[in-house]
Amino acid sequence: MELKGKKIAVLVEQQYEDLEFWYPVLRFREAGAEVSAIGSGKDTYPSKHGYQAKADLSATKVRGEQFDALIIPGGYAPDHMRRHPEMVKLVRDAAAADKVIAAICHGGWMLCSAGILAGKKATGFFAIKDDLVNAGAEYLDQEVVRDGNLITSRVPDDLPAFCRTIIEALGQS
Repeated sequence: MELKGKKIAVLVEQQYEDLEFWYPVLRFREAGAEVSAIGSGKDTYPSKHGYQAKADLSATKVRGEQFDALIIPGGYAPDHMRRHPEMVKLVRDAAAADKVIAAICHGGWMLCSAGILAGKKATGFFAIKDDLVNAGAEYLDQEVVRDGNLITSRVPDDLPAFCRTIIEALGQS
């Protein structure tokens, strides 16, 4: 089990992209990690396609340093996540603790709101390129970009490379 003993938080909010939430959750559980879905305070959240995800914990009850990695799926969920200061603080605190932070698709919006992109290389869904650049990132159009403990990807097709890179980063932490 390549991730045995690792604790991973996956953020969830309404209108999350199904694959970008469930693929990492199931992949990392299969690899032996303890994976927790962290929400803004509700018990369940509907995806873009109506599939419900149950939150294990609320962002008000956890701290970024409790986890080895924090994953931010896309869809429209990140726009809802960043409306909750405790979710933004969770990302900011995990970054300050030098934890692995991984965002895919529109997940980069949370990186912008957390103020952790200055001087970093990153990617994301093409429609948020300007947001990433305005937050101080150098935008690269690649399936996965790793800049230290910051890992970003663009779309669901990038999930295999995204997850491989997270596993690699966790093996080095």
